[in-house]
Amino acid sequence: MREDTKAARRAQIERAAYKLLKERGYGGTSMLGIAKEAKASNETLYRWYSDKKGLFKTMVENNARTTKAALDAAIRDEADPLVTLEEVAPILLSMLLGERAISLNRAAASDESGELGATIAAGGRDSVFPLIEKLIQRGLETSALAAPSARIAADWFLNLLIGDLQIRRVIHTLPVPSDKDVDSRVVAAISAFRKLCST
Repeated sequence: MREDTKAARRAQIERAAYKLLKERGYGGTSMLGIAKEAKASNETLYRWYSDKKGLFKTMVENNARTTKAALDAAIRDEADPLVTLEEVAPILLSMLLGERAISLNRAAASDESGELGATIAAGGRDSVFPLIEKLIQRGLETSALAAPSARIAADWFLNLLIGDLQIRRVIHTLPVPSDKDVDSRVVAAISAFRKLCST
């Protein structure tokens, strides 16, 4: 199968998985159900993703891919940490408050097995947070930033940026933010972070 055809099929499978996740929750969504919804074979799903956990892990990772790519590039190129955080913040916030991340988190909240929550953590925060921490660590080493530790500063950054916005989206008390809302939040968060950590 050609790579572009395979990518299109993967996207179709993920759309089907998100649809069923919203309708049935994580426990009620099966690989067979996703295969039928996507008009794909069950064998293809198991060959590509191993199992349901593998499929949802891939979905979480795909959702976080743009943020990770931006952070990886900044670390590789030794870009200015504050400038990088300012550039990455709207990408990260839009992703975390977008429909896909919210659908995953709503399903995880009702999944008593805890499997989906663990998958989201592994493919999301646990893969993005160390990159933010690494970026900030270089800022501390070059005296571009000042903080008790890179881990604490990374926590400050995420708390200032996200706060309770994601949980409010999950419990249906906050609509999808506009680009203007995201930009305003980013400006406020970066301003506060600069006051906390600038030298």
